[in-house]
Amino acid sequence: MTGTLAQIWRHPIKAHGFEALLQSDVVAGQTLPWDRTWAVTHEASKDTSGAWVSCSNFTRGAKAPALMAVGALLDEDSATLILSAPDSPDLTFRPDDPESVANFLSWVQPMVPPERAASTGLIRATGQGMTDAGDPYISVGNLNSLKALSDKVGTPLDPRRFRINFWVDGFEPWSEFDWLGRTLQIGDLTFEAKDRITRCKSTMANPDTGLRDADTLGALDQGWGHTDFGITLLAKTTGTVKVGNTVELS
Repeated sequence: MTGTLAQIWRHPIKAHGFEALLQSDVVAGQTLPWDRTWAVTHEASKDTSGAWVSCSNFTRGAKAPALMAVGALLDEDSATLILSAPDSPDLTFRPDDPESVANFLSWVQPMVPPERAASTGLIRATGQGMTDAGDPYISVGNLNSLKALSDKVGTPLDPRRFRINFWVDGFEPWSEFDWLGRTLQIGDLTFEAKDRITRCKSTMANPDTGLRDADTLGALDQGWGHTDFGITLLAKTTGTVKVGNTVELS
C-alpha cells in the first residue's frame, strides 16, 4: 500500500500560526523541529515551566477561534517570526525576547474573546514541542479522509483546520485508523503509527477568516460515530522528508 507525502506543516507557536514547508528535518523520538516550540500562557495557567503540560494551560483555537486564521513564517537562524492575520498588520518579533513578546501580546489580544482568560506570556518548550498529547509525536492526516469529511459537511474543508504536520494522498478514506501499531515509511525514514487524534472545536474555524463555519465534530459523530481525525506517528529514524516522497505502509 503506497501513497505520497502531499503537504508538510509546522506550527512554531502552539495555536498561533501555520506554516507550509517543502521539506523538514525529522529527529528520531522527537516532535517535528520547530513545531509547537513556543506556547502562549494565560491568566489561569498552572504551569509555565516549559515542561510538557496539558493544552488547558495555553491559549488555543478551541477557545479563541480567530487564532485559527493566523499564519506564520519562521526564520530559524534568528528565531524570528512573522505572523499574519485578517484585519491585522503583520507582526515581526522574536519569541525569546521579552520586549518583543510584549508587542506580540498586544497584537494577539483582540483575537481572544473577552470572556476567556487573557494571554500573559510566551514559554519555550524545554523538551518536546507542546503538542496536545504527552508523547513526542508527529501528526499525519489522509487527504481522502478529509474529502470524505468535506462531503459530509457539505463544503470543502481546508487541511489547515486540523493543524496536522504531514498530509498523505493515495490511500483509501479512513484507512489510516488501520495503520496503528504498524510501520510507515516516508522517503528514507521510518515511523511507527501510534494513536488516533480526538478533535476539538478548533477544527470548526475557517483558517482564512477565523470564524466558526463548519460543524466538523457533528459531521464526524453523525457520519462515523466518533470525533477522531488523523493519527500520531513516532519517528524511528533521523533524516529529511520532502513533499512528493513515497509513503509506504509495511
